Amino acid sequence: MSLAHVILGLLQQQERTGYDLKTECFNQCLAHLWPADQAQIYRTLDKLEAQGWIVCTVQIQHDRPNRKVYQITDAGVAELTQWLQTHQPLPILREPLLAQLHFAALLPNEAIIPLLEQELEARREKLAECEALAASSLEAPVASREQKMHRLVVELVTRREQTYLDWLHDAIETLRS
Repeated sequence: MSLAHVILGLLQQQERTGYDLKTECFNQCLAHLWPADQAQIYRTLDKLEAQGWIVCTVQIQHDRPNRKVYQITDAGVAELTQWLQTHQPLPILREPLLAQLHFAALLPNEAIIPLLEQELEARREKLAECEALAASSLEAPVASREQKMHRLVVELVTRREQTYLDWLHDAIETLRS
């Protein structure tokens, strides 16, 4: 998956500024899926515009800097549609904790357990965020197709975090016994 396709998807939903993409999308609804910093977003917007997949309109503001509003083009919709229909390769996950555990036989269990407990707390916080997202997505009495897709994604992320928590509990118990 590429940041470009994520941005195309967001612009397909509605036109946005780079600032809107960062604050409303990448800091909130997509934070659990695809992190991106402001510089990455603006570089990608420039590339998408150069490819003709989006266009930019400058809105003049007298009391603030002008706003650059981006919207997807027909060519961008075609690219997004093609991408949506293309199977993506499995991601290569980099899990620092698992790399640490791979070599952790060097340490006594008393040194490993606090590391796992810290991860456990971080994962609890992540699970709480996912559950809050899930709860907010259930507030709409009749879900739109877009909301249903969002619910499916949040459900998987929530299950993944719960599985990680279960595994951490088992790992800590194994090291304690």
